[in-house]
Amino acid sequence: MLYDLLNGYIPAAGILTIAVALCLVATYLFLRFPPAFLPKDQGRAFAVNGALSKGKTRGVGLIMVLVFLITGLLLLPFSKEYTIYSALLFLMMLSGYLDDASKNPWSDYKKGAIDLIISVLAVANFLMQNDSGVYFFGSRFMLHPVLYAILGIVLIWVSVNVTNCSDGVDGLCGSVSVVALTAYGLIFKDQMGEGYMTCALMFAAVILAYLRFNWSPSTMLMGDAGSRAIGFWLAILAMKSRHPFSFLLLGLVFILDGGLGLVKVFIMRFLKIPFLKSIRFPLHDQLRKNMGWKDVPVVLLMIGCQIVLSLITALLLRIAG
Repeated sequence: MLYDLLNGYIPAAGILTIAVALCLVATYLFLRFPPAFLPKDQGRAFAVNGALSKGKTRGVGLIMVLVFLITGLLLLPFSKEYTIYSALLFLMMLSGYLDDASKNPWSDYKKGAIDLIISVLAVANFLMQNDSGVYFFGSRFMLHPVLYAILGIVLIWVSVNVTNCSDGVDGLCGSVSVVALTAYGLIFKDQMGEGYMTCALMFAAVILAYLRFNWSPSTMLMGDAGSRAIGFWLAILAMKSRHPFSFLLLGLVFILDGGLGLVKVFIMRFLKIPFLKSIRFPLHDQLRKNMGWKDVPVVLLMIGCQIVLSLITALLLRIAG
């Protein structure tokens, strides 16, 4: 690809820097002049302030992911493993975009089945190219490939869904994702290698450009096309870091904000047991509706928590190393 052509004239670090900058600039320009075919938000009847989103351009995650994928395939070193992840990322984004564009939202079971299939394929791709060794607090141990596959599938499925559930306040999901992606790229650069470090920063740059249009009051929403893709890529980075349990820290904001709501729904729907009935989920709605917080303070709180968790992760890795 273009990487090989440029490598003889520009140092590898320079090419990768260009890739990050290109993601930032290209995303901004495409969102500044968005294509007319993107759907408009219909408003969410059961979301706090959901009616305020009605009429906004929705599904711009399509543009974001396409910029990221095309830039990566052109300017990152080629590898079969990365190419397959890119194809699966496209499918994850496409499933979200089709849901965004549909007049009748897809059922949870349909989306869950799609997530499961893509998760299985992603973990299979990982295990074909890597061993099943993982690090935990400085100790490396081998998991049985079947056990790793099960845990990897759970990691991807959970990451996709908790990230998606957290996308309900202007700037929240995007801002927290920028911090998490940057943390993975910088903290685990030696474990992941230069290519995956760069793609983490590239995705962060794409989202940073999007935040120009999504910060409160927003004019655009990335929709499921963006949030589900972000969750998928965070899980891939967690596996490639060889510290998959790091997601328990670097993904904790998403787990608490969006994940507890999924647990509540599961327990109440299938076990018929009252669970956290007095707390509204996602937690950002608890803060806004039940506690009277404005959108920006909620987002700043989540960003602050994500930064602290990233610093804790870096400190633990340093101590363990």
